Amino acid sequence: MRNVQTLIVIASLLFTFSANAENTTAPKVMNKIEPLPRDLEIQLALSALPPHLRDSANVYVLNPDKGFEVARKGTNEFHAFVARTGDDTFRGSWPFTEYRGDILYPVSFDKAGVKAQMRIFFDTAEMQAKGTPPGELKKIIQNRYKTKYYKSPERAGISYMLSPVLRGYINPEENDSVATLNIPHVMHYAPNVSNEDIGGKPGSMYPFLILPGPHGYNIQFLGLTERAAINKEYEEMLARLCKIKEAWCLPKPKGQ
Repeated sequence: MRNVQTLIVIASLLFTFSANAENTTAPKVMNKIEPLPRDLEIQLALSALPPHLRDSANVYVLNPDKGFEVARKGTNEFHAFVARTGDDTFRGSWPFTEYRGDILYPVSFDKAGVKAQMRIFFDTAEMQAKGTPPGELKKIIQNRYKTKYYKSPERAGISYMLSPVLRGYINPEENDSVATLNIPHVMHYAPNVSNEDIGGKPGSMYPFLILPGPHGYNIQFLGLTERAAINKEYEEMLARLCKIKEAWCLPKPKGQ
């Protein structure tokens, strides 16, 4: 009888240790995204759009427990939100092992992009909210790309990413390095077009292709004058973000 009781005690201790180990590792990979203040998130989402489209745009905010929800129903066909896990996460073969809490991806889509590209962001947020492990989520999305579950845009169109701040992966085909950038830009849908087709040079002032294939984009950065004007317009917003998280502070120009 004493031996049986001893075994029960040992089993109980092992269960406790196992549970504690799971509890200490789970938050690292399954942590819920800490939401931004609602007014700041809406402002950041709208900063992706040019001024003449903002007032009538559809805007979404992230509910970490469910995914994206409508914050304001618009009257035009543009939709804006701030992704906290971007579609660049699913590029490359590097292991996606942890949901980061510092990704900021203000982006907008027109009607064609909503049906094709935006679905990827919304599905991602919903699966993350439901507790899908990072590695499993990456496999699911990559498989959906391969099986054409996500269709190419049905027509030419545009995705504005004019916000003065973006934090994401800087070379997602190769690794998981991230950086905070000040690169307002526009993206035109370019399914199955290559850099060779357009003479594109990645990272240059000229248009170039990213994510070549059915969901490719032709991307071009705004000029220095336009970028400075956007930075000036959103000085207060940038200061609020920087105060919340140091990783969201824009890098200082060289020499400062």
